[in-house]
Amino acid sequence: MDGFVTTLLVSALALCVALLLGIIFGLMGTSQKKVLRGVNRVYVEFFQNIPLLVQVFFIYNAFPLMGIRWSTFMIGVLGVGIYHGAYVSEVIRAGIRSIPYGQNDAAKSQGFNYFQTMMYVILPQTVKIILPPLTNQAVNLIKNTSVLATLSGLDLMYRADSWASQGTLSYGPAYVCAGVLYFIICFPLATWARWYERRIKSREHIQLSEAAEKELMMIAEEVIG
Repeated sequence: MDGFVTTLLVSALALCVALLLGIIFGLMGTSQKKVLRGVNRVYVEFFQNIPLLVQVFFIYNAFPLMGIRWSTFMIGVLGVGIYHGAYVSEVIRAGIRSIPYGQNDAAKSQGFNYFQTMMYVILPQTVKIILPPLTNQAVNLIKNTSVLATLSGLDLMYRADSWASQGTLSYGPAYVCAGVLYFIICFPLATWARWYERRIKSREHIQLSEAAEKELMMIAEEVIG
């Protein structure tokens, strides 16, 4: 249970880091300035194309040589958070780009600046679109906290391995128990993401059906007229 609680804490804090970085770099990725878009691409390509284990090992081993000493808990939070921030930023960037550009023009015509347009017009609509993929990213983040086991991070996987190696050698039951606990966290999130995505699609289908019905009625009235 100590490992389970540690995994939950690392997951929650790392998710906050990933969301913060994802919003910042996601907005950069949709900016009209090439420099900001370039910074976004460098961040995303760098962290997406290097394995998480390599990144965590680098923080764990290289940072002390620079005089930076963090606890294993903080290394897990920052390492996992920064890594998944790259994926979250792509989700947010795609969500923003899915909003019709005419909404930006409409906001500008009302005197909104870029920040106000994003805060009051674009992002509120984007949230509904990106919630399912963001939830899937949260599930992946929770599972990836298991890399802390390689650093004696006292997380769920490390505790299970330590318990099994202390004379009992009951690796099977220990890993099955750890897997069940990961499943308890991840399965409800994955199920909710699928349900919410189906709900969004059904609403879009209803709206499209209503729009098509109105259009047909208008055509019929014109023909009759």
